[in-house]
Amino acid sequence: MSAAGPSQGAKAPAGSVGASGLGKVAVLMGGASAEREVSLMSGTGVLKALRARGVDAHAFDPSERELGELKREGYARCFIALHGRFGEDGTVQGALELLGIPYTGSGVLASSVAMDKVMTKRIWLAEGLPTPRWKNVTSAEETLAALSELGAPMIVKPAREGSTIGLTKVSDAAQCALAYQLAAQHDPLVLCEQFIAGDEVTVPVIGSGTDARALPAIRIVAPGGNYDYEHKYFSDDTQYIIPSGLPAGEEARIQQLVLRSFHALGCRGWARADVMIDAATRAPYLLEINTSPGMTGHSLVPMSAKAAGISYEDLCLRLLASAELDHARQGEGA
Repeated sequence: MSAAGPSQGAKAPAGSVGASGLGKVAVLMGGASAEREVSLMSGTGVLKALRARGVDAHAFDPSERELGELKREGYARCFIALHGRFGEDGTVQGALELLGIPYTGSGVLASSVAMDKVMTKRIWLAEGLPTPRWKNVTSAEETLAALSELGAPMIVKPAREGSTIGLTKVSDAAQCALAYQLAAQHDPLVLCEQFIAGDEVTVPVIGSGTDARALPAIRIVAPGGNYDYEHKYFSDDTQYIIPSGLPAGEEARIQQLVLRSFHALGCRGWARADVMIDAATRAPYLLEINTSPGMTGHSLVPMSAKAAGISYEDLCLRLLASAELDHARQGEGA
């Protein structure tokens, strides 16, 4: 593992976080987004892990039950294993704020901003953080114009979706109309982004404020360079290289860049940022940050945590113990 400095700070002795005092816990999973299937897999893994550590944890699907039942049934905190809209975009976080039930991950504002790739890019650029050039488009014609400006190949994707859903790598003008239509099925705001050829890495962060630490980077090598939905969650053909094998010092610089991106958006608890490294210049470019990352058998945060000496069960327990609200509340008020 390279860049031992930032990663070592994330380690903790196994079992250092206990289940006592955590109370009745809801693992929010499923939901109504396009990532429902993945969320159910993540939530099932988290639920099993928390129960294995003695936590009084229960599955809770917001698409099948009213969130108000969390309060009525005495849940003390929530582990958010939802992905995408209505789970990762600040909406559930806002509801839990009103209910006064602490939850894992980022708060309302950071969750909402991070879900919107355009707003994320604007903030990163304002903070001097590198991200590929982009254009917002609302039609196939604008997508074609973006190709002329950004050059081929170009990435076309929904601005507020995850798991590469609705994403197309456009190589020529003939693909623009179909690429736009596919992305627009998921979001009226479509993002055209400069394609960066080179190494693809992802870096998780756990903790909050000055205690936030970057975990080891994972280099992703997908068949044909196509790291799509299938290759993310269901294929065994994708290679996840950890230690990353990046040049000396490069991983440490990328970890620091990811930490800066995490703080710039006001994230807390945990997240995972995706980075492309230009093959010619070795310059890193931030693509996006996920504030409720996957916790499936193919997911990257558990993989990186394991390399840092943190088991899946201990990771889940640590994240649950970090659950909080944007604003401290007194008594039973909601």
